[in-house]
Amino acid sequence: MANDAQFSSSEPESRHDGSTVWLLGFVLVGAAVSLALGAYSRGHVPTGRPISTFGFSTMLDMKVWLASAALVLAIVQLGTALRIYGRVGRGPCPPAIAITHRVSGVVAVTLTLPVAFHCMWSLGFGSYNARVLVHSLMGCLFYGVFVTKMLTVKSSRVPGWALPVLGGALFTSLVIIWSTSSLWFFTHGSPSY
Repeated sequence: MANDAQFSSSEPESRHDGSTVWLLGFVLVGAAVSLALGAYSRGHVPTGRPISTFGFSTMLDMKVWLASAALVLAIVQLGTALRIYGRVGRGPCPPAIAITHRVSGVVAVTLTLPVAFHCMWSLGFGSYNARVLVHSLMGCLFYGVFVTKMLTVKSSRVPGWALPVLGGALFTSLVIIWSTSSLWFFTHGSPSY
């Protein structure tokens, strides 16, 4: 999501000489983050209560609306990334697009933090039905992919295809997380988790 690289229409081509060994190292760090989050969520005894609802009436409302806002910003991320990589639009990428990409990424990930914290601390890792299991697994995966992407973003030692693939994986994991929680809430009412 958030990307601090200097964007230009030629950047993707300049990254193609990287090594997959560095990328593998970054992926292993991200996997360790995912596993650590999963182990904590699974081993922690859920409290069932929020620390803060940030002005929302319930913890569930807070989680649903912050996650939805993060998804909207992730869609902004996708659109700006497509422009940055020359998949939409013509000519050089305006600096405002790169700034929008960075800011929307930072805000999107920041919005997910209280949601994830409350998922882990208040509810724990759920596996009692397929939807909840997928939600729990993707929540852990999201932050592992995020860490991998942030390590990759500044590195010229990884293949050029790595950053767009990781960005796509990050976007996809957030869509799945949102679909198995917020969308469920909007279409079925309060979930039993």
